[in-house]
Amino acid sequence: MKEELIDLLICPQSKQPLIYVERSQELWCKASELAYPIRDEIPILLVEESRQLSLSEIQSIP
Repeated sequence: MKEELIDLLICPQSKQPLIYVERSQELWCKASELAYPIRDEIPILLVEESRQLSLSEIQSIP
């Protein structure tokens, strides 16, 4: 994903910035502890499509 696009996106639940995680092709939100999938280079920013981040994933967010 293009970094310029990522900088414009926010978590639909917390309204906080998202972090792109290349290895899992997801956008993570530390505030809501959710991961949003990216499919075919399209971020799916629906809470019902997100997954809960694990404790180790949350701790790895800078």
